[in-house]
Amino acid sequence: MRNLALSVALIAGLFLPMGAIHAQSADTVTATCKDGTAFTETKRSGACRGHGGMQSWGAAGAGATGGVAAPSQPAPATSQRATPSPGGAGQVWVNTASKVYYCPGTRWYGKAKQGSCMSEAEARAQGARADHGKACTS
Repeated sequence: MRNLALSVALIAGLFLPMGAIHAQSADTVTATCKDGTAFTETKRSGACRGHGGMQSWGAAGAGATGGVAAPSQPAPATSQRATPSPGGAGQVWVNTASKVYYCPGTRWYGKAKQGSCMSEAEARAQGARADHGKACTS
């Protein structure tokens, strides 16, 4: 009788934590990425991969919100990572952090995190150098 009670207690002890773990995994996690997109998933892993990182975590709960709430702040109208509109002949994209400028049509034109679009002469006046030493052809 004693062995039966111990066996039942042991089995119950093994299955109760499994139920608690399963109940936790049913919770949803919501988040807002830096680019304004919403994220809803059961895990936080990789939440805003490819979206510039995490801006804020939402409430965690099993369907408590019934969906993802819209971000309280609207996404910025312009993004520094977006390719700038053509500014005319002689316009280059300057990475202000590294002081390197890129010509239109090249791989890194408009892709620097910190950058601005200006004329090639203005970029040189501010101390920027051409990517790989190659000046733009105008």
